[in-house]
This record gives sequence, C-alpha cells and structure tokens, in this order.
Amino acid sequence: MESRLIEKLSILADAAKYDVSCSSSGGKRRNENKGLGNAEGMGICHSYTEDGRCVSLLKILLTNHCIYDCAYCVTRKSNDVKRAAFTVQEVVDLTINFYRRNYIEGLFLSSGIFKNADYTMERLVRVAKKLRQEHKFNGYIHLKTIPGASEELIKEAGLYADRLSVNIELPSEMSLQQLAPEKSYKEVLEPMGSIRQQLAQASEEKKLFKSAPSFAPAGQSTQLIVGASAENDHQILQLSSQLYKDYSLKRVYYSGYVPISSDSRLPIMADPPIIRENRIYQADWLMRFYGFEAKEIVDEQHPHLDLDIDPKLGWALRHRHVFPVEVNTADYELLLRVPGIGIKSAQKIVSARRFAQLNFEHLRQMGVVLKRAKYFITCQTKSLQRQDVESELIRRKILFGEGSVRSALLKQQLDLFKQVG
Repeated sequence: MESRLIEKLSILADAAKYDVSCSSSGGKRRNENKGLGNAEGMGICHSYTEDGRCVSLLKILLTNHCIYDCAYCVTRKSNDVKRAAFTVQEVVDLTINFYRRNYIEGLFLSSGIFKNADYTMERLVRVAKKLRQEHKFNGYIHLKTIPGASEELIKEAGLYADRLSVNIELPSEMSLQQLAPEKSYKEVLEPMGSIRQQLAQASEEKKLFKSAPSFAPAGQSTQLIVGASAENDHQILQLSSQLYKDYSLKRVYYSGYVPISSDSRLPIMADPPIIRENRIYQADWLMRFYGFEAKEIVDEQHPHLDLDIDPKLGWALRHRHVFPVEVNTADYELLLRVPGIGIKSAQKIVSARRFAQLNFEHLRQMGVVLKRAKYFITCQTKSLQRQDVESELIRRKILFGEGSVRSALLKQQLDLFKQVG
C-alpha cells in the first residue's frame, strides 16, 4: 500500500472513531453468484453479534473536510487538523483488499460535508454501488446519510446499504442552534422520515413480490452526544422514546462528549461522561426490551439517572409498593421489573412454573441474581430477606455488600455510645 494512502487511512480512520452509531444487527444479505462476503449475523467493528461473536468493520470517513463549524466536532472547518479525502475508488479498493485479507467483514462509511450535502451523499452512494455491482460484495455496508441530501439519493443509498443512519447529535433544537448553527432539526428529521417511508414501502412490496428489492434491511439508527449541552437525562430519554415511535429506529446510540477544543460554548470537563453514557444505554435497553416508558425511568422530579446504581434498580427502589413479587404467580411483564431477573430468566420462570412450584435454588439455576432479587421477590410465599427494609439500606447493601453495611451500622452504634458516654 502506498504511503499517501496509508496516511489518508490513518487520518480518516481516527476521525471516524467519534461516530458510535454503527451496528450490523438485522443484516441478512446472503452471498449469491460466488460473490464476496456475507452480512448475515456479522459485520460490525469491535461489536458482538447475538450469539456472542466479535466481528470487525472498516470504519472510515470519506473525508474530514467539512463546510460546517460545529463546536463539538473534531472535523469542524475551524479546527486545526490535518485534512484528507479518499476517492471513491480508493474506498472500494481498501474494502475489497482488507476483506480478502480477512481483516474486516464489512464497511461503515461516513463523511464530513464538502461542497454540499448532495455532492457528499452522491459519493457515499457510489462507493456502495461499486462494491455491490462491480465486485459482487455481499458483506455488511452501513452508510451515513448526510442531512439535507435529496430523497432520490437516500432512496438509492438504501438499495445498496444494509443500514442507514442520520445523526441528530444534540438532544434539542436550542442546543443545535447554539453549537451547530448551520444545522437544523428539520434537515435531520426529513431524511429520517424518508427512510421510514421507504422501509415501510419495501416491506409491503416484499409481501406481494418475493423478488422485490430490499431497502436498508437492517433499518436506520442515529446518535446523540451526551454532555456537550445542558439537557438532562429526562430530556434525552424522552427524545429517544419519541424517535423510536415516530421513525421506527433500530437503535439510538449515545456518545459521551469527548473534550476536543476550548470553545467557550462547550462545558469544561476533564474526561468523557462514560458512567452517564452507560446508564443512559441501560435505560434505553429498558425501554426497548423491558416494557418501560421513558417517564417511568426519569421524570421532572427525578430528571437525572443515578450514577451509582442501574436504572432498573433505581425504579424498583422508588416503587417499593409494587413489591414483593411472587415468582410463581406474577405475570411476565412484572417479573421483568424485578432487579436481578433478566429476559431469559423471566422466560424460564414462566415456562418452568407450569410444571412445578419454583424455589430459590431453581431461580439460582435459571440465572436469577438473587443478591439483588431477594429484596423484591417471594418464592412459595417465602423470602430470603425482610421486606420492610428501607430503600436506602437496600441500595447500600447492593452497592457495598452485606458485610460492609453491617460494619458501617456497628461503627455508627459505637460512635453513638461514645457520644452518650
């Protein structure tokens, strides 16, 4: 590989690391006619498939030149960074050569915006089209949709890509105007709406004609930056919930803001808010798979997630009146709300109790985390823990362990006796 191409790859792969909105989940493209690659069940860089396999993806920008000056973005036009741009053919060749060497299983391609949205989007589409049509590449392809691009280009992109994504970046129009005044929510939401309509249309056509072309079979996703603006967790999760309902998104990805400049519009922080990002991901998981509404996890009275405990435990401690739950009779939806009981263990409980009354040993074997669940369940009306324990004490026991809490209580008692004495 020539030195100039290696230099471009180094610059544009590094610039792409800030975009976390990539996933191959749902891609089912099969290898046909002795083509290259296969997207089924794989294709994402440093991510995991449902069966636990780690898979890889060439994740690059087409260019880090950009006409916009978004305060939070490393590729903004006023930032003093080394610039580079691939040609369409260079990206195609890199993808094919890396695939043949078994380095990757697919491509995630994004870009800064040069000239205008359509000019950039047209080049992204040409990369995917060349890979599919000229090289018969059947690996996973994820294309970033450029806000403001024409509906025709978006439709064409969906014919070649497994997944499309349009990044909102900031959780409110106000923050977008403050930190990225050249952008607008309208430019982001319009392509999202177009993708949703094309997905619905393609689904209906598939029902009538099996040979109908697929459109972005792995759906669409977006990304929100956490910590670059003042929105609280309540606002972020409310927006995510609305996006899932209105645009049928597969995923909303959250990226803790990485301090990259001294812009006065940005908050001062030493490190990315990784713990907050993780808690928001956990809350998002509860909304997508556990039946929680955003307003149940956070609300105006509790606008921030507890950074010390996961959102499910936080909800349970605030709703002690719902518990204890009798595992032999509670419905599936209620079992999912018990800390320490996951989707698989809840399914096993519902299935197994049809044949016999379950005890605590059965629950342990099913994968229930009893050190959490014991505060919220009974089994054949029996309990491993008193149910009148205060929420704060449960919280401390789960965080620090039974022994640590007993030691702390003993110390408090000794200190009290010393004061009395």
